[in-house]
Amino acid sequence: MRLLPELFQKNRQWAEKVRSEHPDFFTKLTQQQSPHYLWIGCADSRVPANEIIGLLPGEVFVHRNVANVVIHTDINALSCIEYAVCVLKVEHIIVCGHYGCGGVKAAQHDRHLGLIDNWLRHIRDVRWKHEPMLQRIESEQRRFDKLCELNVIEQVNNVCSTTIVQQAWASGQSLAVHGWIYRLEDGLLQDLNTLITNSDEISSVYRLAIEQEAQKL
Repeated sequence: MRLLPELFQKNRQWAEKVRSEHPDFFTKLTQQQSPHYLWIGCADSRVPANEIIGLLPGEVFVHRNVANVVIHTDINALSCIEYAVCVLKVEHIIVCGHYGCGGVKAAQHDRHLGLIDNWLRHIRDVRWKHEPMLQRIESEQRRFDKLCELNVIEQVNNVCSTTIVQQAWASGQSLAVHGWIYRLEDGLLQDLNTLITNSDEISSVYRLAIEQEAQKL
């Protein structure tokens, strides 16, 4: 163990702590995962899915990428959603962004950053789509926060538009899609009022969520 011995030590301490609090935890964990939630979040190290919603490993299925983006050509994200919905039968998909997101921050500007520009293009599309609303905000920080919120709302819409979710609803499967945002400064989540439970709600919930964001200005 030439490198990172401290992480192995922390792992042992964590395992001992879990066993002391939940003696049968690892026995149950080795059987079969049956989470009720799929968490689609940002890869930012400051936003650990399980911890901020107080759940143990095995209770939430997680997909993370830069700025919690869901696009219809991302086989990684779509495969994760399909497995969660079709195999694990999760009941809730939570798209969770966070204020202070580096990916959204980079997408606020048109500077060339390299390979990641191809990924940020999707967030820049969100920015351009809502440019009239964003331009009404004088404070750059508030404009940044608003783009973080709008990005979550757009990604919820993208999740709901996937063939996976559409087919689940068509078959009568119980599935709700939520849009949340996390504040690093206090560790609290905020619901962005984008709860969608069937195909018929997509347009109306999306429109209402955008209107509510505009009314906050």
